[in-house]
Amino acid sequence: GSSLEPEEHSMEQPAVPEEEEEEELPLSTVPGPAGCQLFGYVGIEAVLDQMKVKTMKTGFEFNIMVVGQSGLGKSTMVNTLFKSKVSRKASQPGQDERVPKTVQLHSITHVIEEKGVKMKLTVTDTPGFGDQINNENCWDPIIKYINEQYERYLREEILITRKRKIPDTRVHGCVYFVPPTGHWLRPLDLEFMRRLSKIVNVVPVIAKADTLTLEERAEFKQRIQEDLRTHAISLYPQQDFDQDPEDRALNDRIREKIPFAVVGADQEHQVNGKRVLGRKTKWGIIEVENPAHCEFPLLRDLLIRSHLQDLKDITHNIHYESYRVRRLSESSR
Repeated sequence: GSSLEPEEHSMEQPAVPEEEEEEELPLSTVPGPAGCQLFGYVGIEAVLDQMKVKTMKTGFEFNIMVVGQSGLGKSTMVNTLFKSKVSRKASQPGQDERVPKTVQLHSITHVIEEKGVKMKLTVTDTPGFGDQINNENCWDPIIKYINEQYERYLREEILITRKRKIPDTRVHGCVYFVPPTGHWLRPLDLEFMRRLSKIVNVVPVIAKADTLTLEERAEFKQRIQEDLRTHAISLYPQQDFDQDPEDRALNDRIREKIPFAVVGADQEHQVNGKRVLGRKTKWGIIEVENPAHCEFPLLRDLLIRSHLQDLKDITHNIHYESYRVRRLSESSR
């Protein structure tokens, strides 16, 4: 039976043989190469979850510019890219679209949300580019606009009391639409890409590639690549900015495909019981998201899935930094 009287406990620990004491020691206390495991699991990888939660709260900013002649499907391509009505034509229904006499720039900002992730998207269209008989210096308004966004960011950055988060209106990527002529690049195309590639990330695409056969498309793409090499035009992704072998291998595969032969469509059609984006013709439906029909999936993966953050990093670390150095050196002189 149990006794109600309190038991007496001895303060002395029972003697334990030395052999048993050595066996009960954890492995982490043994000196040697395993000393890095002294305190066990820490949970440093939880920082990734913290960064994810914080970034999802603040959201992302992405600014894209589309440049090309009228009628090449720039607005449709942007709508297809983000699967939303974000183009200039869709956001202003009821207004007649008239080609301006000079190059004008229109920027429209939308907030797109997908699976809890918010992105502030700004689309800048350039109506009137290349539509005139005399296209001399038609790229000047575009260069001026890009530099103005750099200047606006620089003014906010050099203030004594800066904002915690500076609004980023800098152009992160410029998609240039090449007409599907099937011949060589025009002097206008070469001069534009030569000037703009020094201040912004330029991604060329062959617009309305469904007007070309597969053989014409491959030959046209090869001629464009030869023109770019001959005139030493470095487009995105730039070979000089590849940091490690994995990035270099991935970007080499992308550079082989540039310029992307794309087709845009903002209407869905029924194909084998599925709703797909495409263009309906007498001979069938051209599926936009089918790699066998066009290279639109490659452009979408480059701009959004794989290189969106890299576009922003190169804009900040390379293009904006060179503008910042030039402006501060001019002011110091």
